[in-house]
Amino acid sequence: MEKNETQKKKDLPVLRGELALLVVVLINSLGVVLMLYSGSGISAISSVPYAFSEVFTKVSLGTWTYIFQGLLVLSLMIMRKKFVAPYLFSFVVGFAFSEMLDVHEMWINVLPTAIGYRVIYFIISYLLLCIGIALSNRCGLPIIPTDLFPRELADITKVQYSRIKIGYDVTCLTVTALMTLSILGHLDGLGIGTILAAFTMGKVIGMIGDKMDQHVRFVSFMTKKTA
Repeated sequence: MEKNETQKKKDLPVLRGELALLVVVLINSLGVVLMLYSGSGISAISSVPYAFSEVFTKVSLGTWTYIFQGLLVLSLMIMRKKFVAPYLFSFVVGFAFSEMLDVHEMWINVLPTAIGYRVIYFIISYLLLCIGIALSNRCGLPIIPTDLFPRELADITKVQYSRIKIGYDVTCLTVTALMTLSILGHLDGLGIGTILAAFTMGKVIGMIGDKMDQHVRFVSFMTKKTA
């Protein structure tokens, strides 16, 4: 039975992990900016750097995102109690992601802002982020640190990924809420969409990932293995 399952997996179409990672950087950065533009609130993975960018406005969202990502990678190394070389590549990916955030912010204002469009923007951004994170978890490469952190934390703690993801998102939202309320005097960047995404995205990512596993296998040059 196990041999049959292995053979079935080998017979699946191959998707290069490097291509998948490129797609992740492009669609996740668009998803973050589009969700914020929809007026439903920013995605949980970018809520903390967004709060810092609103409080300390001289530094862009992209730059704060890169700083936040660095702290996440450092935290993972501390928890693993060792230097993990592949994590360094995630800084490169994280830098590209951060730069793309700033690029998307430069053109996003050309989109119409009627309420109907905003609902569509939220739906599209939600799906983009779910697909992007599911891809990043399977590409077999070091990934964007904000996606890497819950995946690696689930591996370290042996807790189910969906639970880690939800807990991680809710923690980010809590920090953002406390920070903007205490310093700005009001909630900023958080909305019904942010809360909905935080409590549901982990499960949706899992379902999308399971579908991917049934239809494609990921192979990368860096890992020399199927993810």
